[in-house]
Amino acid sequence: MSSHREAPEISKDPVADSTDLYAFVSPDAPDTVTIIANYVPLQLPAGGPNFYEFGDDVSYEIHVANSGQPQADITYQFRFRTELQDPNTFLYNTGPITAIDSPSFNRRQYYSVARIDASGYHLLAENLPCPPCNVGPHSIPSYAPLTAAAIQTLPGGGQVFAGQRAEGFYVDLGSVFDLGDLRPFQTAFRFAPNSSGPTGVNGTAGLNVHTIALQVPITSLTRNGSMPTVVTDPAATIGVWTTASRQKVRVFDLAAGQDLDAGPFVQVSRLGNPLFNEVIVPIGQKDRWNSLPPAADGQFLGYVEHPELAGLLPYLYPGVFPNLGAYGAARADLVAILLTGIPNGIVGGFQNYTGPAYADMLRLNVAVPPTPTASASILGLLGGDAAGYPNGRRVFDDVTTIELRAVAGVTIPLVDPSYTPDGAAGAIYDIVDPAKTAVAALGMIGETYLGSFPYLGTPWDGFDNPSVTPVPMLGNP
Repeated sequence: MSSHREAPEISKDPVADSTDLYAFVSPDAPDTVTIIANYVPLQLPAGGPNFYEFGDDVSYEIHVANSGQPQADITYQFRFRTELQDPNTFLYNTGPITAIDSPSFNRRQYYSVARIDASGYHLLAENLPCPPCNVGPHSIPSYAPLTAAAIQTLPGGGQVFAGQRAEGFYVDLGSVFDLGDLRPFQTAFRFAPNSSGPTGVNGTAGLNVHTIALQVPITSLTRNGSMPTVVTDPAATIGVWTTASRQKVRVFDLAAGQDLDAGPFVQVSRLGNPLFNEVIVPIGQKDRWNSLPPAADGQFLGYVEHPELAGLLPYLYPGVFPNLGAYGAARADLVAILLTGIPNGIVGGFQNYTGPAYADMLRLNVAVPPTPTASASILGLLGGDAAGYPNGRRVFDDVTTIELRAVAGVTIPLVDPSYTPDGAAGAIYDIVDPAKTAVAALGMIGETYLGSFPYLGTPWDGFDNPSVTPVPMLGNP
């Protein structure tokens, strides 16, 4: 998964688990950048009576580097608080919720937004409301008005949203983590070849996530407040990552029946590029990686230069990846994609280089205009669409396929023209057939995705969830 349950310790703390990070020039407001940080993975829509929410005891942060160094030049900090309208009921809502301030909305969350930069700490807004979870059609007859009411304007331009949304990340979990049983050549698998069909199974279908979405002017994120228009301008690239932190001391108060937290905040989760901690970092280092800043990522360079999965593919699929198996050089292509950004001259007319320091950040060149949705490629830069991953990440980008193909060798010729990728490397796909690269082919706009802020669609409700299969009747009908 992108970063769902990616490390042993954070998998036990989903409220603080950074699951997905997106950053892109907003297609409907191209003078702004939208950054989306998701938490609380794999939410079953019917998960009541205690529905999902942000943690009041967690500090959620979005960090932006714009100086050519892997350091937070700008940080947006989000803190939440929960209020009960009636503590003497077990109900999340005591009747239909028709507005974000409906009296029947019992367990509510509010949050504050602050910006921290070279000039100090600035509280931008507080007491902003989160919408409720999408309980079901009787509890919430219409969800869209609640989303609209939860979109709040920020001083200085921009807008913010925090609340439940439909999970936008799609991945064939059963394929990827079943020893890398990849399509469409699963029949060549070394152990018990799989004869299942070529269609992937989306393991996150019908699930929800909690989203912090921020849309701000480009000039509020770039160095010196510039508005770069030339792709080769070094000031056009920003680095983005997200974190979650908890206070250092936690004591359980038996009398109160709750935790009491104290001390300074310490980082327990972070996310830059999708799948970095998931697939690149070994399991014995994953918890430690989550506690470190991107500036410390040089110590993980060897795992990027010689990724474990690239060595496994030739073994798992005998004869399918002969060129990859014979290639022993350090993977400079993956270092560029994941740790430094792509320098000018590697891909014609494109760069998102942030400097020589090794750091896992999602890098976005804000001078690259957004691609119209109807013609966008879910394969991003690999599909000839420079507005998509690894230039930032849009909500619909097929990052699993992109990264699997890169690890399998399709990007090696960018830095080593003598290398010929195996044909299989360019044929790997996860959910969507590679011939269907237009977003319109996914049939998701208006359902999983929206055409405007906050871009992720209405959360699924537990009553009508399409991923739920009815239980067969037992005995006689």
